[in-house]
Amino acid sequence: MLRLPRTIEWVDGRVRLINQLKLPHELEYVETSDWRRVAEAIRRMEIRGAPAIGVAAAFAMALAAVHSRAGSLEEALRELEECARILKSTRPTAVNLPWAVDRVLRAARAAADVEELREMVVRAALEVQRMDEECNRRIGELGEQLIDDGDTVMTICNAGSLATSYYGTATAPIYLAHERGKRVRVIALETRPYLQGARLTAWELKQAGIEVKVVTDNAMGIVMEREGVNLVIVGADRVTRRGYVANKVGTYPLALVAREHGVPFYVAAPTSSFDLSIEGPGEIPIEVRPSEEVVYIYGRRIAPEGVEAIYYAFDVTPPKLITGIITERGIFYPPYEKSIRRLLSAA
Repeated sequence: MLRLPRTIEWVDGRVRLINQLKLPHELEYVETSDWRRVAEAIRRMEIRGAPAIGVAAAFAMALAAVHSRAGSLEEALRELEECARILKSTRPTAVNLPWAVDRVLRAARAAADVEELREMVVRAALEVQRMDEECNRRIGELGEQLIDDGDTVMTICNAGSLATSYYGTATAPIYLAHERGKRVRVIALETRPYLQGARLTAWELKQAGIEVKVVTDNAMGIVMEREGVNLVIVGADRVTRRGYVANKVGTYPLALVAREHGVPFYVAAPTSSFDLSIEGPGEIPIEVRPSEEVVYIYGRRIAPEGVEAIYYAFDVTPPKLITGIITERGIFYPPYEKSIRRLLSAA
């Protein structure tokens, strides 16, 4: 059975989350009753991963409701709407965040008074967390069937338990395969500049007792060629109705390398990561993060003074490079526009 610390929890009217910037050297928790502190944690990437920031945003809304001093329902709703606006601005690419915020807002708008609003918002936020964990477990059960005993799986960034409420998306099939006695080796791309693969994916897989090796991002080709990679599984921050997938930058070249070597390339994502309002890559908002995150490592500048960096935090993988998309409702296969529409409409 998987035994990892919870990424984020609601505890007696407060939010408790792992500060992922401190891993793997220190397991530090942020605990707060201030929704603004949660918003800052999302912005600073103390908590990250599309499903996890969706849960964090839902909990931030719950904090805003529980600790509101609003004297009327109308005032409480205005406060929540302002909270929602700020939360949506923290990380623009992952669709889970606005999905979770809007779900909580709908619950709030159904309330008859301020006290009922508080109760309904907390209930809705806890439901977001519950749904995420259940979805991830189901993704694991479906994706585990793709992994054979002795397989080597390559992944990028952290789409693990730390990126969700529990189990992860890309790691869920690995954890379930491990639980069921299969021998699985994982190769994690280090994922510059925040090194989520080296710091986070490697940390949690080691905690779970799964063999993991870290490689530099630019070694993906030679490692796939020489190390017998059987399968690639990655996460997703947004999936369009035609099957374009936005994920951590580096995912697109990984898909190209996998195609060249004939290695199946799967995306693991809950249906809350799907954005059926858009079709193609040009419609996906791609977050551009500060140059300092690239030219500095642990406070030390690695590029010459006066030289800045371009840092697109995500890229978009076209559907022609994706073998399948593992969701809690089944595995979608090409043509994605048809399979996505059919499976989502049948739910």
